[in-house]
Amino acid sequence: MTMASNADPRTGGQILVDQLVAQGVENVFCVPGESYLSVLDALYDAPIALTVCRQETGAGIMAEAAGRLSGRPGIFFVTRGPGATNAAHAIHIADQAGTPVILFIGQIGRGMRERDAFQEMDYRAFFGSTTKWATEIDDARRIPELVSRAFHIAQQGRPGPVVIALPEDMLQEKAAVADAPRVDPVEIWPGWPQIRALEKLFHDAERPMMIVGGSGWSEAGAAAITRFAERFELPTAASFRRATLIPNHHDCYAGELGIGANPKLRNRVERADLILLVGGRMGDIPSQGYELLDVPKPRQTLVHVHAHSGEIGRVYHPDLGIVATPNAFSATLEKLPPPSPCRWADEREMARQDYLEWTKEPAPGPGPTQLGEIFIWLRDRMPADAIVTNGAGNFALWVGRYLRFGRFGTHLGPVSGSMGYGLPAAVGAQRLHPDRLVVCFCGDGDFLMNGQEFATAVQYDLPIVVAVIDNGMYGTIRMHQERRYPGRVCGTSLRNPDFAAYARAFGGHGEIVEKTADFPAAFERCRSTGKPSIIHIKVDPDAITPSMTLSGLRAAAETRRRLPSNEAG
Repeated sequence: MTMASNADPRTGGQILVDQLVAQGVENVFCVPGESYLSVLDALYDAPIALTVCRQETGAGIMAEAAGRLSGRPGIFFVTRGPGATNAAHAIHIADQAGTPVILFIGQIGRGMRERDAFQEMDYRAFFGSTTKWATEIDDARRIPELVSRAFHIAQQGRPGPVVIALPEDMLQEKAAVADAPRVDPVEIWPGWPQIRALEKLFHDAERPMMIVGGSGWSEAGAAAITRFAERFELPTAASFRRATLIPNHHDCYAGELGIGANPKLRNRVERADLILLVGGRMGDIPSQGYELLDVPKPRQTLVHVHAHSGEIGRVYHPDLGIVATPNAFSATLEKLPPPSPCRWADEREMARQDYLEWTKEPAPGPGPTQLGEIFIWLRDRMPADAIVTNGAGNFALWVGRYLRFGRFGTHLGPVSGSMGYGLPAAVGAQRLHPDRLVVCFCGDGDFLMNGQEFATAVQYDLPIVVAVIDNGMYGTIRMHQERRYPGRVCGTSLRNPDFAAYARAFGGHGEIVEKTADFPAAFERCRSTGKPSIIHIKVDPDAITPSMTLSGLRAAAETRRRLPSNEAG
């Protein structure tokens, strides 16, 4: 396809916006700045929905959520200096998750460079370690070329973020240049010799399992890998916060290798004789601190499938490495015949039973509010296409353990473990899918890292439901603190506002839940208002995880401290 002709001179800002339109961009997120006013002027007439946010981190997380849900690059604009440094938070999230995102930064004029001008920064240096590409456009005539390249890089292989700086004067100058064509990523297909080698490994295996993860998946790719698991009766685990890659109600699904993973699932990975790792990198969270697979040579036979050749052998030396995108690899598996008879059907059934047992309603914990009961109530009542978002903190353990995701792309959580992710991700998700239920779970400390974006939800009439789980502390840090320094609480206590009143102050709806039985009616009232809403859920601080209490941790730590060193070890 040739570039579309456009003989009329246009400003750099107009050329840039026209490239976004040509790439099919429907949503842009921003915090406005004088450094890119010509872009804002061009967006005035563009068929693109602009979401104005309250802080650049929020804008970036919304773009990251859009990129993850759509598979196309999420787009956001920020101004120079402080705007760019605030945006760095979201770029790190996108980098760790492998999400296609393009950040455009307004830049100082070209004639001011190297003078430490107002808000001047070197964005290539600043973003160099957290992006796939960071660049600056000096000539308006090159905007179509470089934006096209950015879309290629952001989507190709392992997706990720790209940063483009835009000098203010460049955006104001005029040029006559053709538009670039739409960019679609090239799928990387595995070779048949590799597929035949994989087939032989399965025929020799006794206790195989599959782990799916990473980014770059489509709904069709996820469906294909599910069909493969079903035909091979293969126990299948999801990597950290990738649980929607296989329906959680499927008989092959064995659970998520995340924080606080099921010990029986961990044991299953350790005793497997063949692991097929598709799309993921098996980093420190899914590998449980690099303990499930030995580094560099795992004791299990490892087949590692990844879109980026640099990931094959980067940490783990595989018995069979396959460079392929997850969708292409999954499609190829449709032709692979399963062993007959299947020798591990019992393993698959036991793995499923382990998962069901792990996710059943827990025994009552401290306090009148039982989060396990609340999450199971939601699990049985939310629509299948509801989108769930969460930030980071111990509260997210209940999300990963007790909710079950039946459809692709219905959960957004920060693979980077970044607090403050859930609320802006919910805003971004609702902006893309206004007719679907979007429910966000936050901790109390987590929520207030980007709580200002509740104003964005109100401004655009986005009826997200935000559940703020309040235990009056930075719970994850307190948990580690009690393990290592029992009873010496320092720096982890919080004094919180009335989050329901916070919601009402912004023009939303607020509810307070102080016992389990209050939650269902509060949730239904939130949904019925049609407004953005917050449910302030007060929980006992002793209930630190679904299976542990702070008092129990403290007592165990005190016991260890009193024991002689040879007994404690």
